[in-house]
Amino acid sequence: MQELKIEKKDASQRLDKYLKKFLKEAGSGFIYKMLRKKNITLNGKKAEGSELLKEDDVIKMFFSDETFEKMRGNEEEDPDADQLILPRLQPDIVYEDEHILIVDKPAGMLSQSDKSGDVSVNDWLKMYLKAEGYPKEAFTPAVCNRLDRNTSGLVLCAKTYAGSRYLSGIIKDHSLRKFYLALVEGKMSGRAVLEGIWHKDEKKNKVSIRPLPKNEMSGKMSDGYVKTAYRVIRVIGSLTLLEVELFTGKSHQIRAHLASAGHPLAGDVKYGGHPYKGKGQKLRAYKLCFPDTEGEFSYLSGREFTAKDISREW
Repeated sequence: MQELKIEKKDASQRLDKYLKKFLKEAGSGFIYKMLRKKNITLNGKKAEGSELLKEDDVIKMFFSDETFEKMRGNEEEDPDADQLILPRLQPDIVYEDEHILIVDKPAGMLSQSDKSGDVSVNDWLKMYLKAEGYPKEAFTPAVCNRLDRNTSGLVLCAKTYAGSRYLSGIIKDHSLRKFYLALVEGKMSGRAVLEGIWHKDEKKNKVSIRPLPKNEMSGKMSDGYVKTAYRVIRVIGSLTLLEVELFTGKSHQIRAHLASAGHPLAGDVKYGGHPYKGKGQKLRAYKLCFPDTEGEFSYLSGREFTAKDISREW
């Protein structure tokens, strides 16, 4: 018999999902059969699998050590944290608690791994938590939002399942307000709200945005609807520094939306901009405003987190 006690970081997830991650080689059929036969119990009782786990819940598995090891799978040992090769570019920690981590990603660093093999924020997160002695259990810490490689700024990371569910929820329902600094070509004034229909050419990894049809109601669009607002901070010669609020979070949205308005980002050659002071576009995710929140994450209610303003370095 094996016994597991649920830690706080693994709470708030369904029992069956936890078991599928913990017993990596077990199929769904095996897990539900074990639940039906009471070979897997929750707090000494028969469970269906849909129960939400709470801290200190106890899961017992009544099968042989051999079966347990087989279902767990052969985990590959990670190298010790002090043997890991840290990336040349590393994010700065802006905020951390037991559930979440907010970091400032430098331009040039990936948010998540790709075919290049370069170390991403996601990779760095695992290295950092391993070095801090974070226990390796069923939940794998991960980034919850993505920035383009050459866009710098705030990235949200989840350390626990509860943290992941909370962050994913406020991103999905757009209650998390996201602000960017953008240096664009041309002189602009005032403020405006841009709306349109987003389309991505996957082969070219490039986005186009067409104007919102006049017969369509604002905000009542399909998944292709995008909304971006901006206000002018200052004009710098032939360039303008904007504060941009992202209401919908589509890939390349700010870059394509401003370009479609005739003001591509400085340095954003892909979307019609001209090379400017090094590689990549001048775009920075600089502020996150959390919504009013009740319950476990009420301590984040209404809080704002801001990255360093590097616009004068541009």
